[in-house]
Amino acid sequence: MSSKPVLLLTDPAHFEVTYTINPWMQPHAWAQNPIGHVAAAGRSFESLASALTAAGARLEIMPGVAGLPDMVFPANAAIVLDRLALLARFRHAERQGEEQHFRECFHALMKRGLLDDVAPLPPHCFQEGAGDCIWDAARGRFWAGYGQRSTRQAAREISAFFGREATALELISPRFYHLDVCFCPLSGGEIFYYPPAFSAASLAAIRDIVAPEDLIEATDEDAARFNVNAVNIGDRLVMAKASPGLVARLAERGYGVSQVDLLPFLMSGGGAYCMTLRLDNRSAGATALRRAAE
Repeated sequence: MSSKPVLLLTDPAHFEVTYTINPWMQPHAWAQNPIGHVAAAGRSFESLASALTAAGARLEIMPGVAGLPDMVFPANAAIVLDRLALLARFRHAERQGEEQHFRECFHALMKRGLLDDVAPLPPHCFQEGAGDCIWDAARGRFWAGYGQRSTRQAAREISAFFGREATALELISPRFYHLDVCFCPLSGGEIFYYPPAFSAASLAAIRDIVAPEDLIEATDEDAARFNVNAVNIGDRLVMAKASPGLVARLAERGYGVSQVDLLPFLMSGGGAYCMTLRLDNRSAGATALRRAAE
């Protein structure tokens, strides 16, 4: 495995916005200029890929499938840790067709030696991948969103499968339908998050685990721009176009921001994090075992 972060992306050739399964989706706007939006999506994707590569990532790009436009958001495909992949199960029929293609992709990655095992969730347990289950390397735990797309049961299944604690966080707004839209652990141990997306009990759980000085609150503007939906690589954050105020706040914490025009994908309710899936996340325990084996 390369020492560089390894990110899975999906070619956007079949991306479009033709239905609505979250409040951000704008099929009517898309229909006004579909050819122009497809071209813009291609440019946005290339800009994102360039920004991720410049930040130090190695990219794996899988093909999309006609009629499955949201495959361009592979963060929802699976949870990956310690070379193990737990496949997603989508709640909405519009995305359920993706499951077969992502399963085939992950088995292909396993044959290439990038993964050791690929497993399904139990029946009737909805869980939408790393979009609703984010690995916090600084604390060695998962944060698992539920209440909109994923079920609370999923947190228990994730914990049992990976042998790592998973803190369930209830999402109370349809606008924040996945955890990655409102919650972003950073490499320095901070949590960049949007408090109004969470129930009072979930906010208490976050604040019980994370020190106050490590909490960075996103503004309404930050959340609406999908800035919380960012990819963090070292001291670099790759995200959709941000306000100067946010860039300055993150700079004070030691983070540089690479901004990408992701407007075509924002029209479907997805940003930079949604468009990637990190394949090389490792827990401290697994890293220690690997070093011992070496």
